[in-house]
Parts: sequence; structure tokens; C-alpha cells
Amino acid sequence: MVKVKICGLSDPDMVGLAAREGADWIGFVFAPSARQITPAAAATLLLQVRQATPVALLVDPDDALVKTIAELGFPVLQLHGSETPARVAEIKKMTGREVWKAVGMTSPCDLVRAATYEAVDRLLIDAPAPAGVDQAGGNGEVFDWTLLEEWSSPVPWMLAGGLTPSNVVDAIAATGASAVDVSTGVERRRGLKDAEKVRDFIRAAKSA
Repeated sequence: MVKVKICGLSDPDMVGLAAREGADWIGFVFAPSARQITPAAAATLLLQVRQATPVALLVDPDDALVKTIAELGFPVLQLHGSETPARVAEIKKMTGREVWKAVGMTSPCDLVRAATYEAVDRLLIDAPAPAGVDQAGGNGEVFDWTLLEEWSSPVPWMLAGGLTPSNVVDAIAATGASAVDVSTGVERRRGLKDAEKVRDFIRAAKSA
């Protein structure tokens, strides 16, 4: 069965709903964004994750932030900035946590680049940020799924980028993804998740 990550949650009730509906991972953003939360807020939100695994999304974090988030008990750190393979390896060694790396897809060269992250536990294959947008990820953009044809990932991977309840089944069929990530596609407006869309996305993905 396809695994699902609902990302960018900041409301305890929505965290609880996503967990009850069967989300495998719930993502919390610790970087500039309409979805950003503080470490203090995370302590409360983590009480609602139930069986789901919490994931901390970080963008080019310094050591102090990495250590703060690890000390909160996050088992997974998702790096969504310009972190180098060496920096990813350093963070993994520093924390002992599972580390994911997001890679934006524009050409086959990006798949070659993804393979250089030898220390990661999972790759998140995403759409690049649109021109003029500084925010890494969560932009609701779809990339060309044909770039993943015949690609064999060296590690587990997850598909992201513009996924919605209405296109996630097609995305899984086109790419063979065994895990999917959504943020914008289940929002009522920027930063505010919609319960019905969250529920529909999880059910659609898991039925694929």
C-alpha cells in the first residue's frame, strides 16, 4: 500500500485528523513559510501524531536548530534547502536521526545529483520552486513525471510536487511511487489545511 505524508500542519486538530485517517508521516515546517511553526508549538502538536511518524522540515539549518529539533524527539529530519551531500551526512552523524533530502526535478541531471546524497535514508523528489519564489517546497507545482521513467532510486523515495486528491492516483501510476507527500494540494487557502481534502487525499493514495 502507498504511504502518505501530510506536510505543513500547524493545528492540533488537523494533526489528529490526519493521523486518524491513516497518514504514515506528518510534516512540520521549521522554515520561513505560511506553515512555519516554532519548536515550542511543536511540543504540543507532537502529542496528536498517534501512530504516524513526525517529520521536521528544515531549510539549510544551522547546528543549533538541528540540535533543538532533534532534542524535541523528531525521528526524521527532512532537508529541503541547498544542503550538500557532505552537510547531509554531517547532520545525520550529529543527530543519529533518519535524514531525508528533497531534490527538485527539472532534467535527468537532477536524478544524477540525487544519487550523490549517499547518506540519506530517503529522497523526496519534488518540483523546483518557481522563478522568483524563495520558499523551498510547498509551492503546488507539478514537474514532468516522465523524468522518472526507468529511474531506479538507490534509496527509498517519495513523490511530491503539486499532488492533489484528484491527481495522486495518476501520479502514482505514472511514476511507480510507493510514497507521496502533499501540502498545498490539501489546503483551503495558503497554510490552512482542509479536512475533507486531507481525508480524500489519503484515501485516494492508499487505494492506488
